[in-house]
Amino acid sequence: MRTRFILIQTSHAGNVGAAARAMKTMGFTDLVLVAPRWANVLRREETIQRASGALDVLANARIVGTLDEALDGVTHLCATAMIPRDFGPPTRTPREHLVPLGQQDGQHVAFLFGSERFGMRNEDVYRCNVALSIPTDPKFGSLNLGAAIQVIAYEWRLALGGYEVREAVNPVQAADAQAVAGMLEHWERSLVDIGFLDPAAPKKLMPRLQQLFNRAQPTPEEIHILRGIAKAMSDATKPPRGNGSQQQPAPQGPDQNPIARMR
Repeated sequence: MRTRFILIQTSHAGNVGAAARAMKTMGFTDLVLVAPRWANVLRREETIQRASGALDVLANARIVGTLDEALDGVTHLCATAMIPRDFGPPTRTPREHLVPLGQQDGQHVAFLFGSERFGMRNEDVYRCNVALSIPTDPKFGSLNLGAAIQVIAYEWRLALGGYEVREAVNPVQAADAQAVAGMLEHWERSLVDIGFLDPAAPKKLMPRLQQLFNRAQPTPEEIHILRGIAKAMSDATKPPRGNGSQQQPAPQGPDQNPIARMR
């Protein structure tokens, strides 16, 4: 569905960059600025820094002089106003209004955001089909412009179907049963070496370890680590390498024995 984000009289260049970034993360690219404070706001350093990679959104953004120009082609206009008006469109939460709207075909939806200093003018709100109000703590409902755009963009993307959650890493492959069995045999020998397991009375130690590792589903790399631990345990019980004879201290004569010299 065609979607446009419209910012009226934006006074902070960084918020324009933040808006572009918020839009791009949710797959939206149509940004229109109405009479921003800076004529070159799309090229200002702060804007580009806050966009953080959403430079294509900035490149495609348009600056217009009036709201009428920004609304060209729009069929459904949503105001974003924290304070309900006594007169004007109904006030709804974003999810309440956007979920059914997302199921309608052929709409060209626009979200309208007022200036940071004054918010939205009544006459602009009156032109809208709905006033969206983000539910916030009643004691502190102040949202940064970029944050408000991110919330609206997220809710609208969910209403349109959303994106799948991607795994942060590749799915892990569990070690096969043969590898687990070999590792357990290695551990059994090492546990005997360190005196933790009595082979004459093993009880249920090894079956319990078998169940533990079955639940854990270790990877081949983890099996390798566990075998390394088992080897280290066994090695710790072996005598140090050498010729098997202990070096005897050299005999000391009267000249070499400080105690003898003291006598």
